[in-house]
Amino acid sequence: MSRITPESHREIAFRENDGIEVALLWAPADDGVVVAVIDMKANHAFEMPVERHRAMHAFTHPFAYAAAAAG
Repeated sequence: MSRITPESHREIAFRENDGIEVALLWAPADDGVVVAVIDMKANHAFEMPVERHRAMHAFTHPFAYAAAAAG
């Protein structure tokens, strides 16, 4: 997993529900967008770069987006 820091990324959106945190982050250095997910119950975290036009979909449905991207 890459190192996301406050210096490297800016938070665009954040939500938390039932132990799952999802953040939509923008990297000014390369104008890239990343969705970062932390599942506290499963003790699992991941991040994935997303295409700009799919950013809100990936933020809203990160598990489905990750499965489709891997598939």
